[in-house]
Formats: sequence, C-alpha cells, structure tokens
Amino acid sequence: MTDIANRYRQNPILSPKDLEPSTEDMVIECLLNPGVFKFNDKTWLLLRVAERTIQKDDVISVPIYNYLGKIEILKFDLGDPQLDTSDARVINYNGTDYLTTISHLRLLCSDDGIHFSEDANYPPLYGEGKYEAYGIEDCRVAQIDDTYYLTYTMVSSNGVGVGLRTTKDWKHFEKKGMIFSPHNKDCAIFEEKINGKYYALHRPSSPELGGNYIWLAESLDALHWGNHKLIAKTRIGNFDSKRLGAGAAPIKTEKGWLEIYHGATEKNKYCLGAILLDLEDPSKVIARSHEPIMAPKENFEKTGFFGEVIFTNGHIVNKDEILMYYGAADEVVALATFSVNEILKTLE
Repeated sequence: MTDIANRYRQNPILSPKDLEPSTEDMVIECLLNPGVFKFNDKTWLLLRVAERTIQKDDVISVPIYNYLGKIEILKFDLGDPQLDTSDARVINYNGTDYLTTISHLRLLCSDDGIHFSEDANYPPLYGEGKYEAYGIEDCRVAQIDDTYYLTYTMVSSNGVGVGLRTTKDWKHFEKKGMIFSPHNKDCAIFEEKINGKYYALHRPSSPELGGNYIWLAESLDALHWGNHKLIAKTRIGNFDSKRLGAGAAPIKTEKGWLEIYHGATEKNKYCLGAILLDLEDPSKVIARSHEPIMAPKENFEKTGFFGEVIFTNGHIVNKDEILMYYGAADEVVALATFSVNEILKTLE
C-alpha cells in the first residue's frame, strides 16, 4: 500500500475542544471534513461541526433545525414502545428517523494555514427549511471568477440531497435550494467552465441495483444539471470496494483534471485515491489509482468517533503543492501536503 501524504507533525490542527457549542443545550461531538478556500489573503475552512444534546434521565432528546434555522430539541420517553434506540446514530419514533447529532458549518480563518480561529464578522451557516431539518454537512467550495459555490449535503427525514448556496463576500448568501435530489452527496463543481459549461462530480446511491459510484453532470447555469455520465465504480477487493465519492474541486494540470477522491471498503475503512480526467471531456477517465495515495495510519486517524477514516473535501493548491485539510476518524481535522507531480506519477 502506497501512502505519499506528508502529514503535519503537530496534527490534529483542530479538535472538538477548540470550539464552543452553538447553544448551552448542545455539546460538540465531532469536527469533520472542511471545505477550503482563499478569501481576503487568508486561508479559510468551512468546517462541519456535529453536535448532540445534553441527555437527561428517562428521556432521549434529539435536535432538529426549524424553518428559521434555529435548533429545536425533541424529547422522547425512553419507555415509549414506539421508540427504537438500537442505533447510536439514529433513533426511530413511530416510523420516523431522527439523527442523534446535527451538523452545521463554521467559518474559521488563518494567516499561516495552520492556526485557525473564528471571526465574529462571519457567522455560522445552519440548516433551514424542511430539507435541511437534520443539518447541513460536508461542504465543498468552488470559486469561479468572484463567486464562491457551496455544494453541501442537505439532511432531513425526506432523505439526503445536495444543496447549493453562493456568495461573494461570505456574509450574504443566495440559497439556490436542492440541485441533486436524494439520495445524493459528494458534489464538487469544477472551478472553471469547459466549452462554456459548468461541470460537477456527484454521487447518487443505488444499493439495490448499481452502487455508490462517482458520476459527472453538466449545466449551463450551475443550477439545472443533466447529461449525467458514470465515470468511476467500486472495485472488488480494492480500497474502494464498497463506495467512493469526490473530494474537493478537481485540480487542473497539464495532463488532465486531477480529482482526489475517497474510497471505502465493506469494513468502512476510508482511504484516498486519485482519478485523472480529460481536460476537454472530463467524462473520459485517463487513469485511476490502483492503490490509495493516503490511508489511515496515525492513532488519531485510526481511533475516534468512527475510526479508520480519512476523508477530504477541501484543499489549497500552490503550484505543485497541495495543502489538504481532512477529517480523521470522524472527530478531528488534520493537515497533509501532496505533490501534484508525485500523485500524477502514481497514475502512469
């Protein structure tokens, strides 16, 4: 197994203890999978923060967002026969599922790309409306000209879909709604148009027939997407045998569009691989990793809220260097660097 990541020696760079919960009724359980971008000469993380309610005897409480984006806490009697608490991540009451944690997105900035802090002038983003009642997760950020495109996972009892918001100043946002309906996630928009069209990677799920594969879509307005094409499937016996999904926006290189993606096995071990796509027609796959370019090996990657996980959807590219920010064990955020050319050599 090849691991060509250069991990920051003082990883992890962010842990749940580094932030305050959104309300006094909540506790931060995990920090996960930030989107990453440059703005005002700083490096920014759009960080997923997963919180849970403070539990009390004889009841179980779960948080949801109302239509105003404010947390409401639902309480259920533990002795109620209509309540199913057999799964630590999801409870079911009278046929409806509820998550035991809820996620929102926090903006953190840094001058050096290592030490991050919140700026009160840039408030968090919360779920709003019935399709985001269970939170918003794992945002990818793509910049095209002066506009930032935020594609993120919308979660509710109706399913998991892809939402889109846009901004130019990170204080005012245009909410575009759901652009890929359930079940879909892992959406990354290319950071430039190709032949006058927007392109995006996404991951619909079809467990009964098909699987968790990476697809490509195109659009004239970044809102209405079509001409979907399958570009990468799971591979039996490999690090991406059960599911795979896009990471951040593809990186343009002389040899093609380089996409760093996550792949998982049946035992839910998450690693990173790479796919190279044609510059003029990104539906054409030039090459794909046979082995992962990064796999869980450090203690904070192997043990946590959900161990054996490396997951990224954000990076900064500076010539040959990729500064990659990733979620480890579904609990902390860490930093690693890659060489673009070194990744491309693994694909030859």
